[in-house]
Amino acid sequence: MAVDVPARVTAWYAAHRRDLPWRRDDATPWGVVVSEFMLQQTPVARVLPVWEQWLHRWPTPAALAAEPAGEAVRAWGRLGYPRRALRLHATATAVVERHGGEVPSDVDRLRALPGVGDYTAAAVAAFAYRRRTVVLDTNVRRVLARTLSGVEFPATAVTRSERELAGSVLPQEAAAAATWSVAVMELGAVVCVAGSPRCADCPVVELCAWRAAGYPAYDGPPRRGQTYDGTDRQCRGRILALARESRTPVHRSRIESVWPGPEQRERCLSSLVDDGLLVRPSDDTYALP
Repeated sequence: MAVDVPARVTAWYAAHRRDLPWRRDDATPWGVVVSEFMLQQTPVARVLPVWEQWLHRWPTPAALAAEPAGEAVRAWGRLGYPRRALRLHATATAVVERHGGEVPSDVDRLRALPGVGDYTAAAVAAFAYRRRTVVLDTNVRRVLARTLSGVEFPATAVTRSERELAGSVLPQEAAAAATWSVAVMELGAVVCVAGSPRCADCPVVELCAWRAAGYPAYDGPPRRGQTYDGTDRQCRGRILALARESRTPVHRSRIESVWPGPEQRERCLSSLVDDGLLVRPSDDTYALP
């Protein structure tokens, strides 16, 4: 039955795919790279306007690399996890310095870029260059776990057996493999979702091992919940928002007004400086790099 899964999912994708700019035929490899960085832990709806603004301002790696890293952080806006902006700037710089400004198509060379891991390297190779690679993001892993392995959720980290299973259903022809990779990702994003999956709309529902087993509940390690209010992440976000909105260094007194808790505020200021997201022009001021 597993051999039928890619064909059915690919046919479903042809009819139901979302029209996303980084998936269009005219999308550049750099546009794909930017989308992959932005989509990490951030919904498509929030990424779309920022991606479009980013590509308008920096249509090539060289254009981004020519500006200070702080401008990347400023343009990142409220996407969250702003270290991704620094990594994307570092990646652009490395592409210019090592590859003449052209995003490489080879997985190993992609993986050697700053901030690019196994998933992003495989995704860029597949989606930008139509290479045959095993692409395993959260959505793909969930679809394969349910459809092929009969469990609700995959293990916390990618296992060797999971990668081998994904490879076993990957079409042999490169273009077909790339289409399958984006199709199964789309299925996980809009149908085979983590909570309340839409099984009635699934093109492989009758082939699904999880359904055949009676939808057994997840019994692995506790899955981490998302919290935000009162966390260091929220504190860092408010401080960084001040720096993004100001073209001059921000005085400590302004930072105190957005986060009154002194111990947490100082901890977050120190971590922002350590991460390279802020610099200290003076003892009492902070600014983007």
